[in-house]
Amino acid sequence: MRKIFIDACFGKETPYTPVWMMRQAGRYLPEYMEIRKKIGNFLDMTRNPEIVAEITLQPIRRLDVDAAILFSDILNLPMEMGLPLRFEKGIGPIFDKKISKIEDIVSLDNDAYNKISYVYEGIKQIKKELPPEKALIGFCGSPWTVSTYMVEGRGSKQYAKIKKMVYADSETLHKLLEKVTEQTTKYLLKQIESGADAVMVFDSWGGALERDKFFEFSWDYMRKIAKDIKEKYSSVPIILFSKGVGLYMDGMDGEFDVLGVDWNTPIEYALKIFKDNYTLQGNMDPTRLYNKEATKEAVEKIAKIMKGHRHIFNLGHGILPDVPVENAKYFVDLCKEITRR
Repeated sequence: MRKIFIDACFGKETPYTPVWMMRQAGRYLPEYMEIRKKIGNFLDMTRNPEIVAEITLQPIRRLDVDAAILFSDILNLPMEMGLPLRFEKGIGPIFDKKISKIEDIVSLDNDAYNKISYVYEGIKQIKKELPPEKALIGFCGSPWTVSTYMVEGRGSKQYAKIKKMVYADSETLHKLLEKVTEQTTKYLLKQIESGADAVMVFDSWGGALERDKFFEFSWDYMRKIAKDIKEKYSSVPIILFSKGVGLYMDGMDGEFDVLGVDWNTPIEYALKIFKDNYTLQGNMDPTRLYNKEATKEAVEKIAKIMKGHRHIFNLGHGILPDVPVENAKYFVDLCKEITRR
């Protein structure tokens, strides 16, 4: 059976513009919170294939989105590479062991991608239950974003440690990025082999870099991942999403199919640059979901701009945890209704 999401990724004609939401398998859903309360530890949830499958499928059942996004975490990979990971309330993920020198990089596990079997088993379980017309998106963090966590040890606002590496020790940073890129590529290939219909690379912190450094330390590594995957699986769509880099878009290219557009970047600006060379995904401000009229205003505007062009509806970043479920459902239904051909 044809999947509308996959067709849209390749620019094929679809009966309406497909829609899904970043972070759609998450805290805004009461059924997710029930599982979280029962399991307690977030990492334990990501390492349980049955739980991974259940949480991934929840928004399919509740919202009827056109694609499921794998429930996992971008930091499972560096954790399996040898950095113990914990989550602290009010702070988030923390690596107590950090990367600061070449020796730290050499000691990282080169077989980490094989140790994430719980993700691959989760994907297989999802595909058994996922309706055949729906797509499953596998994902990973970009090498720059993952490496930032590995160097900083936690989320950062200043990025001081890793940006010091950018300007004072770029050789070490490139070695780290090369190793993370290698493991990430193998990780995504295994996701595809397990049943993922498409894969997405999330670059949450690309906007922390000035233009030339963004391409050197972030985009070029994302392009390499896409190229290497396409060489093996040309029929699998690849989605790249980098947040906060709208002004750099005129320099972006590569062997990918879909470009995520964040809500800070006018989608008409992205369309002017890329035309229909890629499918654009996005880009409603997630906070509009608090109000149905605000949602309708944005959906109508985006639909009008993207009419006749390659497009997948999504938010410009992840759905927020206190958004009413009925508002999320309204968004999904409205996207389909307005764009139905």
